[in-house]
Amino acid sequence: MLTIATGNKAVAAAVKAAKPGVIAAYPITPQTEIVEQIAEYVTSGDLATQYVPVESEHSAMAACIGASAAGVRTFTATSSHGLLYMHEMVHWAAGARLPIVMANVNRALGPGWNVWAEHSDAFSQRDTGWLQVFVSTVQEAYDATLMAFRIAEHEDVLLPVMVNLDGFTLSHITQSLEAVDPGDFIPPVRVPHAIDVENPCVYGPLTGPTEYYKFRWDMERSMRDAVGVIADVEREFAERFGRQYGVTEDYRCEDAEVIIVAVGTLGKEAEVAVDLLREEGIAAGSMRLRWFRPFPKLDFGGRDVVVIDRDYSFGFGGVVAHSIRSTTGAEPYSVIAGLGGQEVTYGDIAGFVRTRQPGAEFWFGVNGNV
Repeated sequence: MLTIATGNKAVAAAVKAAKPGVIAAYPITPQTEIVEQIAEYVTSGDLATQYVPVESEHSAMAACIGASAAGVRTFTATSSHGLLYMHEMVHWAAGARLPIVMANVNRALGPGWNVWAEHSDAFSQRDTGWLQVFVSTVQEAYDATLMAFRIAEHEDVLLPVMVNLDGFTLSHITQSLEAVDPGDFIPPVRVPHAIDVENPCVYGPLTGPTEYYKFRWDMERSMRDAVGVIADVEREFAERFGRQYGVTEDYRCEDAEVIIVAVGTLGKEAEVAVDLLREEGIAAGSMRLRWFRPFPKLDFGGRDVVVIDRDYSFGFGGVVAHSIRSTTGAEPYSVIAGLGGQEVTYGDIAGFVRTRQPGAEFWFGVNGNV
């Protein structure tokens, strides 16, 4: 069915199609529209679920943990400081191997207070054991949310998945959306270590030095196995519904001499910059990074790389640029741009490419550099 929707409402529509048994919700800008739309589905009878309005984001994740531990499909959504408030429970969800799906509408962190797009909220959780995917269109927000349930609940994964979409520049943008009937694409959830509510028992979570590291290795093993599961799920999704995805979305990279790497909506803006640069005789391509965890194996073949980070790790640098440097050996031109919703146009991105200095770091807008 073809319709028009915002990114937030696309996520809500995908959740309705996946039919989770428990949804725990707490509103925060710019995510609120997701849980409001889900509440409307529940009220109208379009979605039969246990909808739990909680007093905080920490409680929202705790409710999802309890439901998932009992073998129930679960979903929640948050943004920015809401995600930070969940932090303890975010670790708990992954460590307990619970396939929770969460939409995170990327927003800057305060102070100063800012409700616009930035990726620092999601990247602050990068070492928790959650899979992370970043989307750039309304349709992709819907599709990635559907696939997230299938990936998280796969027996070789059993780790939670965070679907990230840029605040306002995607969450509140209206685009076309083709909803689908997933059918058996999303089979009934099965959590093999779920608590048997018919035969209740108690188990102690305290783990000593002789066993703890084995749990951590098991999480890493599952993260590595997730690479193949993601590929298989995306392949099946393409076969069934005709839309194809990968760990990156590459645009005119085949003969490119310089490749722009960006995440989220800036990755789409980069495609327009590529066309502009091509008209000038500069052989540019763009590589939009979709999966951040597990981090993909990338190969730039010795070509120049320009990375645009909508984030920053203080005292270290752009998170994506350094991830690429550490995994590929490339020395990208690291551009810090778009923080707190700072406007970055395709013309600006083209300018980054024209003036690139491999290995250097450039803050867009600082010291008059606009």
